[in-house]
Amino acid sequence: MKAIAYEKYGSADVLELKEVRKPEIEGDRVLVRILAASANPYDWHFMRGVPYIARPAAMGVRKPNHTLLGSDVAGEVEAVGNAVTRFRPGDDVFGFVGEGGFAEYVSAPERLLASKPTNLSFEQAATVPLAAVTALQGLRDAGEIRSAEKVLIVGASGGVGTFAVQIAKWYGAQVTGVCSTRNLEMLRSIGADQVIDYTQEDVTRTGQRYDLIFQLAGTTPPLAFRRVLTPKGRLVLSSGDSPGRVIGPVGRIIKAMLLSPFIGGQTMRPFVAKASSDDLQFLRELIEAGRITPVIDRTYPLSEAADAIRYLETGRARGKVVISVSTAPTANTTGVGSPRAMGAE
Repeated sequence: MKAIAYEKYGSADVLELKEVRKPEIEGDRVLVRILAASANPYDWHFMRGVPYIARPAAMGVRKPNHTLLGSDVAGEVEAVGNAVTRFRPGDDVFGFVGEGGFAEYVSAPERLLASKPTNLSFEQAATVPLAAVTALQGLRDAGEIRSAEKVLIVGASGGVGTFAVQIAKWYGAQVTGVCSTRNLEMLRSIGADQVIDYTQEDVTRTGQRYDLIFQLAGTTPPLAFRRVLTPKGRLVLSSGDSPGRVIGPVGRIIKAMLLSPFIGGQTMRPFVAKASSDDLQFLRELIEAGRITPVIDRTYPLSEAADAIRYLETGRARGKVVISVSTAPTANTTGVGSPRAMGAE
């Protein structure tokens, strides 16, 4: 089968389309014929081996432990192991597989997959697993979001952010999204009550206060956000930008953890999403009910996966970047969820 592989750390230039062995399955594993995948910062962090602090535990110190790229997929079950109970050949599924998603086939544990939303194309479904689960868990679990709260989402136009805006609205929150000028109207179109153009205004000096701030981008330090938190407000840090290659945004997150016990009623909480088929099922129900619509910026063929990663690394992607692996049936490909709706090339 064809797959995107890399044997050393580096830029997207290290990625190659290779012929590799088709995965085998046994036990609780499911063999999925991949029809679409989506690119995440998770993928290029592994490709580049940054931040360096993550290499010993997760990536490999001098060279990659895992040589196939891609984490989010949607496709059709081709075969199942003898311990699989939830799926059978022919089922449409989607999920976060961790590695090997930029390929024609992948083998994944049953617990990482869920049935694909019936009203989404495979390209749309591939955008959901990591980004939407991160948005859901960040708001619900770490952020303890409540109806009628004022929620600020920093990095609202990105892959996680576009899902976070819609999920926060489903919870009944008043949502303000922070983005650049070119994305203001897009955020309004998916439900943001207010939008702030960070190129024109410093969100920490607006005078507005928020019950929950979800930081997904930018380099604003945790203490600066205290100015715009309510007395019992919560700051959830999922990621954010950083030029540092050694610890990346981890330094800012550690600082928030150390400071949180000393800032009175406000809290600062680091957050890392966990794969969950239950949360995928929950998101599937919201999607089929029309409460969430994936936003896709561009779609690339598998052979151009390196270009997809390069574009994602620019930080300019509106919503998700998708990789089309095989010809697949389409559904509901109009509006903001369309692979071509956001100016795909």
